[in-house]
Amino acid sequence: MKSKNYLSKLAVTLLLLVFGFNAKANNVQITGTTVSGSNITFDISWENSWNANVAPANWDAVWIFIKYQDCNTRIWAHAGLSTVAGDHTAGSPLQVDTVTDGRGVFIRRSALGGGNIGATSITLKMTIPAGTYNYKVFGIEMVNVPQGAYDLGDGAAASTFNSISVNAASQTSGLSAATIGGAAVAAPATFPMGYNAVYCMKYEISQEQYVDFLNSLTYDQQAAHVVNDPVGAAGTYAMHPGYYYRNGIRILTPGNNNAIPAVYACDATAGVENNTNDGQNIPMNNLSWNDLTAYLDWAALRPMTEMEFEKITRGPAARVANEYAWGSTTINAVNNGVTVNNLQPNESYASILNGLCAYGLNSGSTVYGPLRCGIFATGTSGRASSGAGYYGVMEMSGNVWERVVSLGNASGSAFNGTLGDGTITTLGLANQNTWPSPTTAVGTGYKGGAWNSYGPYGYEQISNRSLSTTADATRQYSFGGRGVR
Repeated sequence: MKSKNYLSKLAVTLLLLVFGFNAKANNVQITGTTVSGSNITFDISWENSWNANVAPANWDAVWIFIKYQDCNTRIWAHAGLSTVAGDHTAGSPLQVDTVTDGRGVFIRRSALGGGNIGATSITLKMTIPAGTYNYKVFGIEMVNVPQGAYDLGDGAAASTFNSISVNAASQTSGLSAATIGGAAVAAPATFPMGYNAVYCMKYEISQEQYVDFLNSLTYDQQAAHVVNDPVGAAGTYAMHPGYYYRNGIRILTPGNNNAIPAVYACDATAGVENNTNDGQNIPMNNLSWNDLTAYLDWAALRPMTEMEFEKITRGPAARVANEYAWGSTTINAVNNGVTVNNLQPNESYASILNGLCAYGLNSGSTVYGPLRCGIFATGTSGRASSGAGYYGVMEMSGNVWERVVSLGNASGSAFNGTLGDGTITTLGLANQNTWPSPTTAVGTGYKGGAWNSYGPYGYEQISNRSLSTTADATRQYSFGGRGVR
């Protein structure tokens, strides 16, 4: 996506979908945007959508939010959307689900079914002041995680929680430290424990999505979320000294005078930016907690908790000692040295095996890094061979570390699930007071392992809490993340 084409060229996500039945590439596209008064109309399409009433009995959706740019100030702002369902329309077979804070909408199938969604017209009513604006419509693929009880802990993984059931009573009354175990503090009823329904990003934040984020910020905000200054020359890499660890985001147009923001692009293979082999669908790495929370606040999402991590991954299935995201103890390491079509939308691995996972690479070489989002999904893969969690969320084991809100101390347990509001501070920080501090990361940790985690530590196991209470405010080439709502 080239963000300068405001109305006609929108946030396009080229990712993969995996679900309990056969599914392959998902290709979310938002095109043909027009604005009339307070209404914005566009076409949306994606592949392998579903709405199912058999296990895991959930659906996929696209989280839609809108940014608008004042043509005088050139500043981007988050558009409110009407919370009245009747103010929005969707062509068959879709429906628009409003949210109470009006920060976006979910678009999903209106009836049971599965398959591709062809270009379907959507009209949304915005609640913004009159003015002359440019607009961008963004879409993030999400998975519904229904309300329900689940097993926490597995009795075997390192530093695991106690093996308990988290149910309605747990969420209503809270859980004591002794009940939770694992050297955790008490979880108050306000802490998101995973019992309540939530939407989770199906994939880790991609490099294309991070570019979209950067290109809607001011100069000062950009500077807070890249390694190299936005005034760098065209071609300067944003997050590393060079093309390291498969991160190909570069400056397309330099910023100016510490005031005019840069324009960023995916350009992993030097030359014309945003080509199909420029790594748009590689997970975003080298993210700090500050970077992640700013992105989530900007997108009106929120961080997940370490308890939600287990629910989203395990679902209502019975715990298995030392299991990985796909529900078994089988794991097979894969790295980008053995993949084909590298950096392209069809980057893949030739063998189909259960428990394929981007992990286990004990190498300091900068040519290695995370694999394409959803890489192990094919038209014939199931949960075990695609690496999907119970509900269809991908790469919860391996690829890049998932950053979570921890129960390791009071700073984490004070988190109450406040959602991002679509705005960040003038210096680029998330502005949600109940979230762990973006600058210290106290109250956070990380789970799920990464492409370079190795050895007998079992970081990729669902219930492994070895590092889930380790606050780290730095950027690391294996740190990524995703959000929930």
